[in-house]
Amino acid sequence: MTSVRPWCEQLFRTIDAKDSRGFAEYLTADALFRFGNAPPVTGTVQIVRTLDQFYAGIAALKHHLRDVWSLPEHRICRGTVHYTRLDGAEVSAPFCNVFTMDHERVSRYEIYLDPTGLFALR
Repeated sequence: MTSVRPWCEQLFRTIDAKDSRGFAEYLTADALFRFGNAPPVTGTVQIVRTLDQFYAGIAALKHHLRDVWSLPEHRICRGTVHYTRLDGAEVSAPFCNVFTMDHERVSRYEIYLDPTGLFALR
């Protein structure tokens, strides 16, 4: 199994680069993706489409990892994500991501985060 911290760091570099197709390389073809309390999305084609829509609505994002854990079928990352909105406002939020693994690919990607500040009107 890949060392967990470097794996998480590389994954978040891909996300922070707004590289949805690179992100899909981490997933199984039938992966489930859930961001906060949004409805889950299934399959890499739909996940890429969803991420592209999300990325179009923000100027930038940057993840800072605090902790990572590994269990036999799961990887867990906790930290803070910093968003730059299209209006230039910056919003930070704590996150915890839980990955259910199928060998070295993610079959279930769950993001626990409150995105309220990201989408709040200013």
